[in-house]
Amino acid sequence: MKTYLVGGSVRDELLSLPVKDHDYVVVGSTPEEMARLGYRPVGKDFPVFLHPQSHEQYALARTERKISRGYKGFEVYAAPEVTLQEDLARRDLTINAIAKDQDGNIIDPFNGVADLEAGLLRHVSPAFSEDPVRVLRTARFAARFGFRIAPETLALMNDMVHNGEVDALVPERVWQEFARGLMEHKPSRMFYALRECGALTRIMPEVDALFGVPQPAQHHPEIDTGLHSMLVIDYAASQNYSLPVRFAALTHDLGKGTTPPQEWPRHIGHEARSVQLVKDLSERIRTPNDERDLALLAARYHGDVHRAAELRPTTIADMLQAVDAYRKPERFEEFLQACACDFHGRPGYADKPYPQAERLRAAFDAARSVDAGAIAAELASTIADPTSLPPAINARVRETRIAEIKARLL
Repeated sequence: MKTYLVGGSVRDELLSLPVKDHDYVVVGSTPEEMARLGYRPVGKDFPVFLHPQSHEQYALARTERKISRGYKGFEVYAAPEVTLQEDLARRDLTINAIAKDQDGNIIDPFNGVADLEAGLLRHVSPAFSEDPVRVLRTARFAARFGFRIAPETLALMNDMVHNGEVDALVPERVWQEFARGLMEHKPSRMFYALRECGALTRIMPEVDALFGVPQPAQHHPEIDTGLHSMLVIDYAASQNYSLPVRFAALTHDLGKGTTPPQEWPRHIGHEARSVQLVKDLSERIRTPNDERDLALLAARYHGDVHRAAELRPTTIADMLQAVDAYRKPERFEEFLQACACDFHGRPGYADKPYPQAERLRAAFDAARSVDAGAIAAELASTIADPTSLPPAINARVRETRIAEIKARLL
């Protein structure tokens, strides 16, 4: 029985990056022996165990054989005779197929160290094409490390798109990989990689449709809507914003991809179209509620936020109510962040002031200073008909909030 540190922990150590989790491969053992040594089995699809003290993962060396489509379509074989090199050979990229033994020696049968030094993402074997998740993972690693994808690996990814293997991806795994990619330092690299191999149009056609669609040059020096969306998500990443903000930044302009070409570069009514497309996309890839809901708000109201200086107090009060700012003030702040990303995601705009957000924050502070409970108590003492009380309270609260917003802003 021999134990090796493998995968991402070795890779990140070689890159002098923080190592979050250690994964180990055990060669020459059996599930029975692991259990006898106190390891706790946790793997459902193959033998994985937790160390009795450190609780780190230890997997028995294994091989895989493709038996059906999709990332679960594999038959796993784990036995004492499976070698370390055979286990490493089933991995996706050479930079993830490096091991280290208990004496600190690096074992690198597929030249992953050289690819790390060259900044290259290269597949280990033709078996790469058997798992569609590897297309997403490779694009995500491009975003994480800024590495180039080897031409031969890009060709494999392209083949996986055209032969339909990518279509076997399950929604939950798509969202998982996209969510992780959006949280990288430069998320746009993931989307450019997926476009380059043709996968984006199959997985997120709403985003792919934005590329090549022009916008008015006076508002968008970058002109191309797809490029704008990439600048927006990269700005969100530069500010270390949350995943909901980054997803909203990605999807806020989806409606522009459905504008008839004869109407270009104008995009009248794109906000309403964006809302429907965000709903469709979120349902298809099982986007969690928090990310979906913020994206819907940003898609619908980002244009109004940009025009905050022109909005009447009545309009501002109604928007605050529509975005549920009073019950969810933290989400309202994320909503403003997403809208600010849209503004800053243009060449030369990263450091420009965005007073619209401050104006709406001030309006919100004024509006929520209104004591709705006191108003309700006052009206309850004067209105005898209980059915007319709720609308009377709502009307008075709204009027008072508008007055407070007007006093603060004007």
